[in-house]
Amino acid sequence: MSGGTTVVTGATGFLGARICRELVDRGERVLAMGRNFSRFEVNHPLCARAVADLDDEAALDDACRGADAVIHSAALSTPWGLRRDFQRVNVAGTERLLRCAARGGVRRFVHVSSSSVTFDNKDRFGVTEAIPRATRFLSFYSESKADAEDAVRRRRDLETVIVRPRAIFGPGDTSLLPRLLRLAREGGLRVIGDGTNLQDLTYVDNVVDSLLLARDVPLAAGKTYFITNDDPVPLWDLIKQFLVAMGVPAPKRRVPLGVAYAAAASLEWLHRSMPRLGEPKLTRYTVALLGRAQTFDIRAAKEELGYRPRVSMAEALSRTVGYFQRYADA
Repeated sequence: MSGGTTVVTGATGFLGARICRELVDRGERVLAMGRNFSRFEVNHPLCARAVADLDDEAALDDACRGADAVIHSAALSTPWGLRRDFQRVNVAGTERLLRCAARGGVRRFVHVSSSSVTFDNKDRFGVTEAIPRATRFLSFYSESKADAEDAVRRRRDLETVIVRPRAIFGPGDTSLLPRLLRLAREGGLRVIGDGTNLQDLTYVDNVVDSLLLARDVPLAAGKTYFITNDDPVPLWDLIKQFLVAMGVPAPKRRVPLGVAYAAAASLEWLHRSMPRLGEPKLTRYTVALLGRAQTFDIRAAKEELGYRPRVSMAEALSRTVGYFQRYADA
């Protein structure tokens, strides 16, 4: 257990809010850092708030001064956007926070990265931390997270740990399952590929556990860890189970992976050419996520961090479905 205050960036987001809640439940002090606390529900004397942006170095200095640890979960996380925005938030913002953490005497800096930094648009099974970063990226997000990892590794003046969760989901998720649910309700969801591809996913509470272990375990300093639920599932079976539970017909039509990828590439070109169109309904990154197989060997996290997923995939799906059934418009 950390003996001082833990700064959590991105505290008003899906993952950050869960980290803050867990810290308070453990009786620990936390400084929640975010831009908009209008929906932040952690109201407790142990949880202080700091309205701050990763562009504001003075505010970051104030937040980090005297803190014991930083868990950096803030990021621009979306399949679509401008490269300069991802670089500004995810790379330059991380570099700025690292400087402030070092100046403030922070003991350990835990960086929340992404498994997508190694994704090369191929089926991969049992991926370990030995795999190199991708040489070509399907999204500016993945590229920026890989560049941010490089920035973290360059620091020699504080302890750092990089954690790469795979496909975070759970109650309050605003990305993975809500996007698929919306697309299915609109009648636009198709099974990509043959529908048998295995995927690792990670329940949000298990991710929180891994991040606090990364903060506390001495052996973790300087290391990088993949985190999953350690239970690969046929992705489309899980998606169909979720949709049926939400009262939405599961997709029956299939689209070959190559066809879907080509269509997504064309959509991206069109939307880049005509920015007023906004985000395309399909991107190459999304197609690859839904159509490729990706599983990970998390032996390092289990052996060195002592990580064990305490919420199983079955229980995780049950909790998630229950949440979305209560908040069907989410």
